[in-house]
Formats: sequence, structure tokens, C-alpha cells
Amino acid sequence: MSAEELRVEAKVENLPAVIDFATATLSDACPMKERMHIELVTEEIFVNIASYAYAEPGGDVVIRRSGGEGGEGLSLTFIDGGVPYDPLQRPDPDLTLAAEDRPIGGLGVFLVKKIVDEAHYEYKDEKNILTVRKFIGKKED
Repeated sequence: MSAEELRVEAKVENLPAVIDFATATLSDACPMKERMHIELVTEEIFVNIASYAYAEPGGDVVIRRSGGEGGEGLSLTFIDGGVPYDPLQRPDPDLTLAAEDRPIGGLGVFLVKKIVDEAHYEYKDEKNILTVRKFIGKKED
């Protein structure tokens, strides 16, 4: 499975290009729900990097994409040189609490963990490396 790569500045205004890149290998036959899940996951991860990874003047994000539909699914890897942070270790929000009683933040990461089939984080060579994989066409439980 070969990977393609996109490098962009970690700025929220680059989100449309990142989403286009992430979904480029999905065919028109891809179910809309799964396409929307890929877009949501991409948005949550990229916006968090753009918002929190770097102090001024900022930095870049590399997004690697491999796969697509069938086989091993779509794999997206987000690589940044920002502050070391493993979002997968963030505790899930307590959804039994009313929204106004929950601390702000964490819901996006929670959604990402629920939507993807696999997620892996590592900090290597002074880089945050977060890989998520979504199997397209997988039957939901």
C-alpha cells in the first residue's frame, strides 16, 4: 500500500485542502456516512494541531494517506513538530453529566476514538505521529 503526502502550515484556513486530500481516494460509491466520518476525524485532528500544537510562529503538519476503500481501509497519519501530546490518553468525557457540568474540551478526541477502527500515537524524532485507520464498507456492530 503506497502512501501519498501533503504538507501544510498548521493553520485552520488550510482545513479544506486537508479534507480534500484525506478523502481523495474515496470513490463515489463510498457511503455518505463513512465519508462524513472521515471528514469529521480529519477536521478534529487537524484543527487540534492547528490550535494547540505550536506556539507562535507556528509550524507545519504532514498528512500521509494510504489505502482507500476495501482491503486495509483508509489510513491517515498526522505528523507535527509541536508540543508532545498523545490525544489517545485523554480521558473520555463523562457523558452522564449535563453539558454545562462537563469540563470544556475532549469531546472531539472522544468522537475520533469512537469513529475510527484503529488509532495509534507515538512521539519519535521530536514529532507527534498520530495514525488513524477507518475500514470503508465495514458493517457496524
